[in-house]
Amino acid sequence: MPPPPGSPEPWMQQALQEGYTRLAQGDRQGAADCCRRVLTVTPDLAEGHFLVGLVAAESNDLGTAVQAFGSVTKLNPAHGAAWAQLGRLFMRLGHVNRADDALASAVKNQDGNPLVQDTIATVYTLLGDTEAAATWLHAAVAQQPRNVALRINQANNQMFTGDFDAARRSLQYALAEQPENANAHWLLSGLGRATDDSHVQQLQNLLQRARDNPRDRAYLGYALGKELEDLEQWPEAFAAYATGAEARRVSLSYNESAEIAMFRALQQTFDQSWLERQAPGCDDPAPVFIVGQPRTGTTLVERIITSHSMVHSAGELRQFDSSLRRLLNYRGRERHSAELVTAAAGMDLRRLGEAYLSTSRKFQGTLPRFVDKLPTNYRYLPLILAALPNAKIIHLRRDPMDACFASFKQLFAEAYPHSYRQEEMARHHARYLRLMSCWRERFGDRFHEVRYEDVAANLEPNARALIDFLGLPWEPACLEFHRQASAVTTASVVQVREAAHTRSVGRWRRYAEQLQPMRRALAAEGVDVD
Repeated sequence: MPPPPGSPEPWMQQALQEGYTRLAQGDRQGAADCCRRVLTVTPDLAEGHFLVGLVAAESNDLGTAVQAFGSVTKLNPAHGAAWAQLGRLFMRLGHVNRADDALASAVKNQDGNPLVQDTIATVYTLLGDTEAAATWLHAAVAQQPRNVALRINQANNQMFTGDFDAARRSLQYALAEQPENANAHWLLSGLGRATDDSHVQQLQNLLQRARDNPRDRAYLGYALGKELEDLEQWPEAFAAYATGAEARRVSLSYNESAEIAMFRALQQTFDQSWLERQAPGCDDPAPVFIVGQPRTGTTLVERIITSHSMVHSAGELRQFDSSLRRLLNYRGRERHSAELVTAAAGMDLRRLGEAYLSTSRKFQGTLPRFVDKLPTNYRYLPLILAALPNAKIIHLRRDPMDACFASFKQLFAEAYPHSYRQEEMARHHARYLRLMSCWRERFGDRFHEVRYEDVAANLEPNARALIDFLGLPWEPACLEFHRQASAVTTASVVQVREAAHTRSVGRWRRYAEQLQPMRRALAAEGVDVD
């Protein structure tokens, strides 16, 4: 009996299934070959383009992935899975309005497939709506309670909302099904302080068996390092962190020369005379930018500020950078670009401010102020001053060795590829310090600086200074930031639900011997490490 009109022939179905299997095994080239075989014969087969999109997304080729999933929705406008994938991609690209539209189409056309519901939940999470994400994850898990990936995503959602007990149960369900799942072990290690070595022994055994799997070695190395650190087994903890860091680094691309060129261009281009020549920007006073390096207290300061009744947390927004690139029609794929900086110097900065506000509207809430705490916006400080002259900018500083080590021992998602090797981390940090020194010299009266160590040791006067800088009346709730019920989706998800403390100050000294490469590299760059 022939297949229904528009359905792929049996051999095509087999080829596509083979492609999905190869992709699940990490064989992206094999999966791509399967797509090619099918689409060469039937170029308008929606499922063939869908698999192309998955392969491209897995390869971090976001442009091709968007094109492929877009082809699916043209061929089949009711393809809920493709719309959901487009929503996720648009969020990664910082195109919030397009993501919102794609999400609406995904919700309208989803057919109850739990994997599609999971993707919809991911888009809601990226949009900052963790409650909606929880609803979709609950629906997906109800259908496939033994699906490990769904349980792990549900645990992440529960961690974001502060329900750590529920997150632990979800991870235990996942590990009951898949005892060697490295991601689940890593998340579990972060949910509380290790008090004995029972999980340590399990992690060590798993790490031994994951010799040929960099992804799992990264998860397991960081999980083991964290628990050994809890147990104050300092040399063993560092060895585990180093194992995880190197495993993560080999899977990442980091173009240090491009970063050097961009930072040089920033300093050469944006000075006080440049700022004075600019036409008036967008005068909206709502944005508050918190900038600096990751793991330096940016989330702590954000929670202090957003405990105020007039300030909303918008999360870590990519909208400033993406608006800049879109308005300049910049086609480069590099994370850092001197060409982008040069082009930005002559753009219409009022349009940039308006574009930022428009594309971030969904995140801003209804309060008079909203906080964008993407740390890397420090690069664009002069552009922010020109595009949004009434915005407030807060810069977090931290001891260089503590800051560098805090990043080195943190497993990030896609950001901060420089943070997994000591010398690379040190050289990046030195460039950041030089750039901020330049901004301080030129525009120091336009932003507020605070040291993490000062906030941690003496909360109230520093919190009052922050609120005063924002021009807001003082509210005692700002000292009770750890009691906030709102979601946290950064690496500080557990720590910021504690009161301010100084336990992390000087933590690097526990590993002074092992961190000598980092210390020497900082000193060679002229950074005071004493």
